[in-house]
Amino acid sequence: MTMTDPLGDMLTRIRNAQMRRQSKVSTPSSKLRSNVLGVLQSEGYIRGFADSVDGEGRPVIEIELKYYDGEPVIRTIERVSKPGRRVYASVKNIPQVKNGLGVSILSTPKGVMSDSDARDQNVGGEVLCQVF
Repeated sequence: MTMTDPLGDMLTRIRNAQMRRQSKVSTPSSKLRSNVLGVLQSEGYIRGFADSVDGEGRPVIEIELKYYDGEPVIRTIERVSKPGRRVYASVKNIPQVKNGLGVSILSTPKGVMSDSDARDQNVGGEVLCQVF
């Protein structure tokens, strides 16, 4: 069975794992997921991630979650642009999360990047998700 929203699935797996206080979570591998996780790692929301293979030989990504004083670093992580309703933003209209304390992750012509990087490179794109 095919999945209609792979990125939303990954975000939900992260949310569920943090509610259970797990240190690692795995998700099926894809380029978009790896790029989004790269942004989350560079912004300091996760410890890291690595490619591996599950028991049936399929490629998966192992995500190491980050906690501070027993609480998850990611307080909220939500999908903005969904398969049924895409959300695009120009450079001037890139949304700020909690007055700049959080991060919007965008898919731009220059690759997947955070909102501050997109403003620096003067590109807009699809707003994938918001993290705080």
